[in-house]
Amino acid sequence: MNAKVNRSGFTLIELMVVVVIIAALAGMVLPRVLPASTEAKANIAKGDMAGISVALKMFKLHNDRFPSTSEGLGALIAAPSSARNWKGPYLEKVEEPKDPWGEEYLYRYPGTHNTYGFDIWSLGADGVEGSDDVQNWSE
Repeated sequence: MNAKVNRSGFTLIELMVVVVIIAALAGMVLPRVLPASTEAKANIAKGDMAGISVALKMFKLHNDRFPSTSEGLGALIAAPSSARNWKGPYLEKVEEPKDPWGEEYLYRYPGTHNTYGFDIWSLGADGVEGSDDVQNWSE
């Protein structure tokens, strides 16, 4: 008796062709998508800094001063001992804000770039000072 075996599925060659096609598509798309991701994270950081700036101004409105550099952005979450009329927390999150790369934003008061107020900045994706930094002042 000749029994017919019904085999359905893909051969190894068919699977390899699909993998090669996917790899080729990824090779064409990824170089265009990755810079957009970096730019998007920088824009998120700028938006975060705008929110932090509002919180700092509310702190100043209540306490007649900005937090010192040593108090840092933590003064927006928990009352520093020197605060006279703290009405926070001034930020929604219960921890110091982090940039899109997972690092804490840097803060300085009085600012060296914004002499009228404060400096807030992120060191960007590489974590070192350089051209990819995001800050609340203009170059």
